[in-house]
Amino acid sequence: MKRTWLILSALIIGLTLGILSVRFSDDSVGSALDLADTVGGLWLDALRMTIIPLVVSLLVTGIAKTFDCARGDKVALRSVVLFIALLWLSTAMAALLIPSLLAAWPVPEAAAKALAASLGHDQTAPAASPGIADFFRSIVPTNPVAAAANNALLPLILFTAIFAMALARLPAGQREPVVGFFEAIGNAMLIVVDWVLKAAPVGVLALAFAVGARAGASAIGALVHYVLIVSSAGLAAWLLAYPLAGIFGKVGLVRFARALLPAQAVALSTQSSLASLPTMLSATAELGIRDSVARVSLPIAVAIFRVTSPAMNLGVAIYVAHWMGIDLSASALFAGAAVAAVTTVGSVSLPGQVSFLTSITPICVAMGVPIEPLALLVAVEMIPDLVRTVGNVTMDVAATSVVDRLENTNNAIGQNS
Repeated sequence: MKRTWLILSALIIGLTLGILSVRFSDDSVGSALDLADTVGGLWLDALRMTIIPLVVSLLVTGIAKTFDCARGDKVALRSVVLFIALLWLSTAMAALLIPSLLAAWPVPEAAAKALAASLGHDQTAPAASPGIADFFRSIVPTNPVAAAANNALLPLILFTAIFAMALARLPAGQREPVVGFFEAIGNAMLIVVDWVLKAAPVGVLALAFAVGARAGASAIGALVHYVLIVSSAGLAAWLLAYPLAGIFGKVGLVRFARALLPAQAVALSTQSSLASLPTMLSATAELGIRDSVARVSLPIAVAIFRVTSPAMNLGVAIYVAHWMGIDLSASALFAGAAVAAVTTVGSVSLPGQVSFLTSITPICVAMGVPIEPLALLVAVEMIPDLVRTVGNVTMDVAATSVVDRLENTNNAIGQNS
């Protein structure tokens, strides 16, 4: 939380200093902008260097963990299958919702151009968009190492996912050392990311100063607009939990909403699904969900199921593209949605700034969207992160009610047969 406030303070101070810098001479402002660009660029480069090893290691360990959960029993298997289906559903919702919202309520054109220019992006340069046939040909990498070197993340992620699924089929004696190797790489890279984030206040201050000096006060309005648009994707995934519990879990909506209030309160205060687990278990007991189901499904949900993450992460990437004046093709949206849904399996319970950057950067890279704005957006992640956590907690319990209903139905069929 201390780091969150430091980064937010750096954003506010940087924007303020940048906006006020117009009162000084061009020479002094130019020198300050050069310094800010250098410092901010170095910080972004330090962040970029962690992307490939972190994505690969987290995806391998995340898929291995998912397969281990599914091996437990039928309740675990049903939970994992349902969770994966809901992750893809929430991603598809965001792919439709966010462009529609931005079409109806766009960032003012003048502000968007000023913001894009402040980050060194030329809106007049058309982005190359491959055809559908070329896009699908490019998904399968002929050389995974070359794909990593060229930042071709979708082919790399496809190869890594296939490798991880094949690894999961090996005997434990062969599988566990390899998974342990990638787990060690992931843990080491997370330490590096934490080191980079220790310098985040300096990097954000420098980048915010440059944006404030070049875009003026329009940057503040754009950040508020961003928070509202991206939070709507998480809100949509959050609200989906209520009809899911009512229709498929056969739980009364009023009863469901009342039972979830304590867990949602804990989620708001802690911004942690894991910390909300005890109150989620209490909610399932109040809803009449069997303990044998809840004590299997909910821990798996907390470990691998974050329904708002792919929706909001994709929403951030789409918003940045809109901000930078990039028209996203269908293939770019598909690539972003696929990366968002797949990499969520490898996400970890980390402070908001860490998970924000490590989750969204691969999506932006896969879509051909600049990542420079992420350095500013991470500073206002605190508010969307509240939506993320409450939405995840609500859907965890809703999905558990569906698993319990499926288990009841299966048991009834077994008794009648």
